[in-house]
Amino acid sequence: MSTSGKSILMVDDDHDICELLQTYLSRAGFDVRAEASGQGFRQALEGGDFDLAILDVMLPDEDGFSLCRWVRQHPRHARVPIIMLTASSDETDRVIGLELGADDYIGKPFGPRELLARIKALLRRTEFAQVAPASSVLSFADWRLDTTRHRLYHRDGEEVILTGADFALLKLFLDHPQQILDRDTIGNATRGREPMPLDRIVDMAVSRLRQRLRDTEKPPRLIRTVRGSGYVLAADVRPSA
Repeated sequence: MSTSGKSILMVDDDHDICELLQTYLSRAGFDVRAEASGQGFRQALEGGDFDLAILDVMLPDEDGFSLCRWVRQHPRHARVPIIMLTASSDETDRVIGLELGADDYIGKPFGPRELLARIKALLRRTEFAQVAPASSVLSFADWRLDTTRHRLYHRDGEEVILTGADFALLKLFLDHPQQILDRDTIGNATRGREPMPLDRIVDMAVSRLRQRLRDTEKPPRLIRTVRGSGYVLAADVRPSA
């Protein structure tokens, strides 16, 4: 994948880390802008277009979680891929970040080469997901998914913002309606990062998608759990104009 022309906005209050990553990623062909505070990050994102964002969890004025939530609610930048940086070994940070819409996470300390590999992999997934047939709107239950524009609409007219991981998982279910998908299949189609167990990541991703689809009854009616086997989309899927 060519990195030429790809822009990255990162926020971290550690000057040395910012300088190191700016130098390393710039040599890899990226245009990198670094900010040291949440306020600086917000102003930079409002004033430009970026292909990917890197958010440190711990910042002097606000945490990376609130920034992640803000990006996902932003009308113009809601679909920007996000990688979160965390110095905590606690799984809770990773869970919160993924539930708020982060696409990936990496724990400190880390090597620049590892971060570069994660960035390239995430951008490849994003570019691949954007390649869709000319007309590809799928209807299921009370929903319509425009797979070209990555837009999800409820029958009441509400549009629901999907992250790259949300879209990949929903598209997987729509491609295999009424079929049981095991955790390995789901994990391979979306993401699976150590050290968090794959089952935990998959369960979180499904839980987050259920929230997007208002599938919050107990037990869920749309994406059902098949104990010991995986999950199944209990809806018919049909092309829509």
